[in-house]
Order: sequence, then structure tokens, then C-alpha cells
Amino acid sequence: MLENKVGMIFGVANQRSIAWACAQACAEKGAKLAFTYQGERLKGNVEKLTKDMDGAVVVPCDVTNQAEVDAAFEIVGKKFGKLDFLIHSIAFAPKEALEGEFMMTSRAAFLTALEISAFSLTQLALAATPLMKNGGSIVTMSYYGAEKVVQNYNVMGVAKSALESSVRYLAEDLGKQNIRVNAISAGPINTLSARGVKNMGAMLHHIADKSPLRRNVEAREVGNTALFLVSDLASAITGETIYVDCGFNIIGI
Repeated sequence: MLENKVGMIFGVANQRSIAWACAQACAEKGAKLAFTYQGERLKGNVEKLTKDMDGAVVVPCDVTNQAEVDAAFEIVGKKFGKLDFLIHSIAFAPKEALEGEFMMTSRAAFLTALEISAFSLTQLALAATPLMKNGGSIVTMSYYGAEKVVQNYNVMGVAKSALESSVRYLAEDLGKQNIRVNAISAGPINTLSARGVKNMGAMLHHIADKSPLRRNVEAREVGNTALFLVSDLASAITGETIYVDCGFNIIGI
């Protein structure tokens, strides 16, 4: 399905990362992959996970450092000569902004959350476009807190709203180059970043109890959806937010 395709994966922290589930799904279908890591602390994790992956490239990339972003894409361009898809699974807000009342969000926390969790998609799309010479696909990760109030999600919900809007505007900008841009709104998964949200355990229990499928989504299911979106099977889908949450988003009271 993805033979002769090259993808770039942003956001792998450990084996539980949604980004890693996406990478595994794509690699199993023949894609060659480049991975980025943010900071030396995560470098070893990413290198360990990818050491047996044929042809994998691992490069540093802190999206708050434009020089690192430019260097990462330059390395990928020289190694593979092209890029067919990009998976953006990056989000961050200071821990203190993910509890209590949203109106207490500091200016610094707001700017940090929006820059890393939302603007970085536009930043990476701009850098990727020159390498997507024959079209391509960009996929990002959102969450239901973008459109409904989720307790303690706070500024991250605002950032995800901006992210989903960015998907639509980028889809319009890049469509003429046959580059598709979509978001996956995944149900909560017990990842490293999710643990920063207060009462995550209670949230997981509630969704398993109330969702139509009576369970929580698994990372591999999000990975399979990303695989679909970066493949030619999704060739007419762009600007969309696709829910992969065991149906929880359809439930009212």
C-alpha cells in the first residue's frame, strides 16, 4: 500500500505514543520513515524503537527552533529526495494550565500551547511542501476538547480548535498541489502527554462506560486510520476531522 512512499513522523516519545502506532502501521505497509525527536532526553527512546526499522532516519527537531526544523527537512530531502506524507502528533501545554479553571491560563502558557500544538502544523506543512513534488498527505492529531468543554483540558482545547481550523485553511492552500491535510480526533489514550491532564483515569473510565462501543480506543486503531489517510485510498479526502473514539462524540446527555 505504501511501497516507495516516504513519510516523516513527528511526536514519538515512547512505545505508547500515538505517533509510534502510526509509524508502525505505515512501516508494515512498506513506507520508508524519518523520525524526529525533541531534546536529548527523547533521542534514546526514538533510536531504540527504530533501530530495527529498515532505512529509518532519526533527526532532532524542536519546533520552537526554526533552524532545527529547516535542518530536519534538509536531511530528509538529501536522504530520500522526496516526501509523500507527514504525521504531526505534537502537543504541549504547561502542567499547571491543564487543571483548574481555564480563565486562569497565563499569557505564557497560552502562547506556548498555541505555538507548539497548533502553529507547528502550519510551520511543518510549509517546510514539507517543497519535498512533496508529486502531491502528498499531512495528518495531525486532535481531540474532542477542540469543540466541547472537557474538564481540565483547558488551553489545550483552545489549541486543538486552532489546529482543526488550520487543517481546513491548509487544505485549501495546498489542494492545488495535490497535498491533502486532515485531522484525526482520537479518543483519550494513556500516553505520556495525556498523563499531564488531571483525572485522566476517570476520563478513560467514563468514555468506556458511555461510548457506543463500550470501550476506549487503542493507539493501533488511530494508527490504522492514519495509514488510510496517507494512502491513496483517501485520495479525495481533505480538510476533514475524522473521529476515532469508539463513537463517544455522537453521544449527548
